[in-house]
Amino acid sequence: MTNNPTQSHDGPDFLTTREVAAYLRIKERRVYELVRQRAIPCTRVTGKWLFPRALIDLWLVENAEGEIASPAHPPPVIAGSHDPLLDWAAKESGCGLALLPGGSLDGIRRFAAGEAVIAGLHLLDPESGTYNVPALGAGLAHRAAAGRGVVLLEWARRRQGLVVAAGNPHGVAGLHDLAAKGLRVVRRQREAGSHLLLAHLLERAGLTFAALNVVDETAHGETDLGLAILEGRADAGLAVEAVARSLKLDFVPLAEERYDLLLRRRDYFEPPVQTLFAFARTDAFRARADQMGGYDIRALGTVHYNGP
Repeated sequence: MTNNPTQSHDGPDFLTTREVAAYLRIKERRVYELVRQRAIPCTRVTGKWLFPRALIDLWLVENAEGEIASPAHPPPVIAGSHDPLLDWAAKESGCGLALLPGGSLDGIRRFAAGEAVIAGLHLLDPESGTYNVPALGAGLAHRAAAGRGVVLLEWARRRQGLVVAAGNPHGVAGLHDLAAKGLRVVRRQREAGSHLLLAHLLERAGLTFAALNVVDETAHGETDLGLAILEGRADAGLAVEAVARSLKLDFVPLAEERYDLLLRRRDYFEPPVQTLFAFARTDAFRARADQMGGYDIRALGTVHYNGP
């Protein structure tokens, strides 16, 4: 274990000002200038600036790649964060949209590169407590959105929490139990919104990844995480309630989040997206969301960002 408050089992998830300066090979004074200009991803936690490693990596990609091309016809792919309800709806509706889940940050990359027509996002901004919109204000996400006529549409509110074995044999009530009892924790890839949320929840609870017994396996989707627990390879992990229900596992709620879809306005009016949203207004869809559990779809389709 390490006393570094931002250290995880395979590197820092949150960098301090000194660490990000060393990582970027710039002076700390320059880091503070970037913070004042709101030109670098950062958040203030307990009075100090922290820099999410995954967002810094995304920022580096932006500064290395130059201008982003804007393809006229991106493929009919939904990239980004995995959502069980969206997965089911895309297949059941016959909309023709394929899913390529890889995490929220990966979705932004693919959307920016023209490799997907939609990106699914659930990126928490710890400073404001809001989701997704702040991520469009700077960095690669901003450049992917700027001048493209993009919109951010709500898909669902979801309950996130700890997925544990059926019957909750270790009596897990919250994050502190994971550390105190030395339970095996499986986590998501760095690009996943769930990983960033867990890092924030740990920080808020005064814990770090270093305090957890994190297994070597990385789950690359909500269902993969649930299966790791079902099959006994881990004792707990952060995922949506729907995963726990589908695998008959127990669930300890920790947060409610907003899952949005990022797309261009003009693509919203194309048949694949229209078919998906038309299906999302049916009784069958509402019944499925209720059956899966942990979803609030009352604001589905709400516009949270409407860019130029």
